[in-house]
Amino acid sequence: MKAIQMKAAGGPDQLVVADIPVPEPGDGQVLVRIRAAGVNPVDTKLRSRGLFFDNALPAVLGCDGAGVVEAVGSGVTALQTGDEVWFCNGGLGREQGNYAEYTVVDEQVARRKPASLSFEQAAAAPLVLITAWEALYDRALLSPEQSVLIHGGAGGVGHVAIQLAKIRGARVCATVGDDHKADFVKGLGADRAINYKTEDFVEAAHDWTSGRGVDAALDIMGGEVFQRTFQAMAHYGTLVTLLDPGSGVAWKEARNRNLRIGFELMLTPMLTDLPKARAHQGDILDQCGRWFDEGRLSIHVSHTLPLEQAAQAHDLIEAGHTQGKVVLVP
Repeated sequence: MKAIQMKAAGGPDQLVVADIPVPEPGDGQVLVRIRAAGVNPVDTKLRSRGLFFDNALPAVLGCDGAGVVEAVGSGVTALQTGDEVWFCNGGLGREQGNYAEYTVVDEQVARRKPASLSFEQAAAAPLVLITAWEALYDRALLSPEQSVLIHGGAGGVGHVAIQLAKIRGARVCATVGDDHKADFVKGLGADRAINYKTEDFVEAAHDWTSGRGVDAALDIMGGEVFQRTFQAMAHYGTLVTLLDPGSGVAWKEARNRNLRIGFELMLTPMLTDLPKARAHQGDILDQCGRWFDEGRLSIHVSHTLPLEQAAQAHDLIEAGHTQGKVVLVP
């Protein structure tokens, strides 16, 4: 089968077309013909810095996928040949990723694709949906009527986080980089769009909350943005970050406000073999799938490229100007 292999850590030129064997499903696994593969920032970071596991090269990247079940292994009961599925699996240096024509996935991880989504839309969604759900619902314990600040509202995680927060009944403000993205996030339900290039997001958050600060915040930027978000928070609020804050953070403001700091890495169950957590993530996809089919959720795909253009997809991600998600199609 055709696949895109990462030969070494480095630039996008390290992604090359290769012919590799079609995998065979083991016990409890299904073989999926991949119809689309999502591209995420974590893919570009692994490509440039190296994989999570030793001696993993050459490797196939790509955590997100959607496709059709071609064969089932022994013991599989939830899926059968011909089922359309979506999933977040592999691509970290141990299991094969989804920049390929076929892959194998555990049946508890591969869930039935929402009927209302195309394969391209479905492949764009799992990682960002699970990340946003775990950050807002599981870590921040977001509740109705609370106010939440979402950084990078027009991005992959941000644009679904806005929608999940609104489904929960929260009030949402989101940071964006231009007026076009401001209109985009308002269309998703954001109550306030903050153009961080022309406004101070801390002042804007306090103005929006009548000086109280936001009850919860989702940080996808890290660095100075993470630390300045302390000042945008209400006392006893919760700030969840997707990144390692590093060793240079001055925590005094967070301590003075009695903030709860949460960390979200949705890859943890894949990295540490946590089957119950993997099943929970599958359940998240099932619930989000129902919301897609009910019209309560949407996913924005900005670019769809042939599998062979994986390097160009990484260029788009690293340029930082994409809105929504980038998808590869074998």
